[in-house]
Amino acid sequence: MKVHKAPLVVLLETDSKSLRSVNGSRRNSGSSLVSSSSASSNLSHLEEDSWILWGRIVNEWEDELVRKGIPHHFRAIVWQLLCNAQNMPIKDQYSELLKMTSPCEKLIRRDIARTYPEHEFFKEKDSLGQEVLFNVMKMPEEEAFCVFVKLMQDYRLRELFKPSMAELGLCMYQFECMIQEQLPELHMHFQAQSFHTSMYASSWFLTIFLTSFPLPVATRIFDIFMCDGLEIVFRVGLAILQMNQAELLQLDMEGMLQHFQKVIPHQLDSGPDRVILTAYQVKYNAKKMKKLEKDYTTIKTKEMEEQVEIKRLRTENRLLKQRIDTLEKGQVTRAQEAEENYLIKRELATVKQQCEEASSQLESAQSTIRQLQQQPHGVRRSGPAALPRGGAGRMMGEGLYKGHTHTRPGHRGQPVLLFHWALLPPHNNGGGTMNWFGSSMLESSQI
Repeated sequence: MKVHKAPLVVLLETDSKSLRSVNGSRRNSGSSLVSSSSASSNLSHLEEDSWILWGRIVNEWEDELVRKGIPHHFRAIVWQLLCNAQNMPIKDQYSELLKMTSPCEKLIRRDIARTYPEHEFFKEKDSLGQEVLFNVMKMPEEEAFCVFVKLMQDYRLRELFKPSMAELGLCMYQFECMIQEQLPELHMHFQAQSFHTSMYASSWFLTIFLTSFPLPVATRIFDIFMCDGLEIVFRVGLAILQMNQAELLQLDMEGMLQHFQKVIPHQLDSGPDRVILTAYQVKYNAKKMKKLEKDYTTIKTKEMEEQVEIKRLRTENRLLKQRIDTLEKGQVTRAQEAEENYLIKRELATVKQQCEEASSQLESAQSTIRQLQQQPHGVRRSGPAALPRGGAGRMMGEGLYKGHTHTRPGHRGQPVLLFHWALLPPHNNGGGTMNWFGSSMLESSQI
């Protein structure tokens, strides 16, 4: 990241004058913890030497000086120069944006306590540190706004915070590949414990270590980040793993999480020099990182295609299940219909059989009737023996021979019962035969 050197001298001179005046006013008011501490020290000889040194080398800028640390009071100027944000046209828009009301102010105030929950300066509710965090939203800091825009646009940070977080996934993939190559034993241990890279490293990339390390260490790393971009995050992250490899190999997943959250930050209390020195001993190949980026893009493209195919197959599977359910319901309906048809056919067969038997009996009865009609005297002579047994005989006895009367010539008004058979109800007389009563011809006459 190259720097425009020409404006630096003017900015340094202006900032030096304003800084001295601000420090004087802050010493009188005592409103800032940082300013009060600097006022009490009155700038040590080391800080004064740093000011002189930075004033001499402004026109011969080197990244190595940034790695050694930017003086605290110069950061506001140097960060603008490092990201080329000092003359952005968007600076004029900031004043207009400040006039707008923020519907998220309550949410921001509620979220302040969660910004640095472990840091002594910020963790107390309504403390000076939390008030400073809130005032950042209200301060008309056009320069800070321009630096923020530059960080989002030119340092890949905007991609990190998009809803898909695609850039964060890429960083996790690249970082894991670096661990696999340079720390294979630790990588195998992470794999065995199902300890994914995102479980400990995602906050490193999202906040540039500001929520993971002490502020002096984090700001020193941020100085280098303004020059090198995300490369320093990869370097420092791998350096941290190298420095703690022996301890991590002895821990399980829960122990490693505790180690990253509690132990590692305290290792850096002495200062950032050791971790930064180790970071620049880490092998970092920009070309290989580009290749890993292409590989990741290919993998994600393939995954997207697979996701589309999986979605299509799931839709097709759902439709097939619906069709199967419909067919199963239809099959059950057809089975019920088949069972009902079977019962109906069986009943129909029974009815047909009964009908055939009745028809046979009817034909037999009609045949007997015809025979009896053709031979009436034979029937009278034969008596009951000529009648068929069973239903036909009963029918003939009751229907044909019951109540036939005749009037003899010469006997006016004198009915004569010529012949009458009465069919008595059948009963069992021991021999299984029917009892018949035959009435003889009676003749009634007047004497």
